[in-house]
Amino acid sequence: MVVKLGGNALSASSDTGGVLTSLAQDISQLTLAGTDVVVVHGGGPQISELLDALAVPSIFREGLRVTDAAAMRCVAMGLGYVNSLMTATLCAAGLACVGIDGSSDHTFIATSLGADWANTGSAPVVNPRVIMGLLKMGLVPVVSPVATNGDGELMNCNADAVAGALAAALGADVLVLLSDVDQLRSDPDDSRSALSSVTRSEVRKLMASGAVREGMTPKMQAALAAVDAGAQRVLVGNGSRPHALSAILSKTVPSTEVLS
Repeated sequence: MVVKLGGNALSASSDTGGVLTSLAQDISQLTLAGTDVVVVHGGGPQISELLDALAVPSIFREGLRVTDAAAMRCVAMGLGYVNSLMTATLCAAGLACVGIDGSSDHTFIATSLGADWANTGSAPVVNPRVIMGLLKMGLVPVVSPVATNGDGELMNCNADAVAGALAAALGADVLVLLSDVDQLRSDPDDSRSALSSVTRSEVRKLMASGAVREGMTPKMQAALAAVDAGAQRVLVGNGSRPHALSAILSKTVPSTEVLS
């Protein structure tokens, strides 16, 4: 199972300790039942806080951050902080885990989305050797979405895109995308249009119509990548509440499941 936790769930306005402690408990239950779990995290609010403090502009296109050289330094620092915070808190809660980023052993290799995007990377090509090694040692990898371009230059990849690519590369049965939203909507401006389940073809139609937009776009792209690679379940839900992972897996809270 690959679990992606968005940076909004770890922002100053949330109960970070409670979220991570309950996440550790949920993952412990999964590992005791024989499920290997990999955690991927984002860090958008933490990166934005650093950019604001250093007066570096925040620019977004199509829901993704444009990352020039100055922004890339803030991205690496912000995600490094989130990775250390998550790893330390999960370990303190009793979970045996190790924090890494995609620069280790060329785990994530990404190319720029184009000149206008600078160091904003595509969904990466994944070399899962380090992550598989950690899983074989009984450890839970906590993975930052920083990648490289193969020549030692850092790339900022969207955490949802990384989670989808990683789930595909590992042949994961389940991908869970935890952010600050409950469900996908057929009309993003109408809470009454929330969808509890959606097929691949329906996702593609929603994306083509513009109903999937901004931050939901990389989530649905990640879901399609995982399902196309054979994942049995892809679930999207709100990770800011305690025990969100177990609640979404058991469908006791609102979420969206992407079906094959």
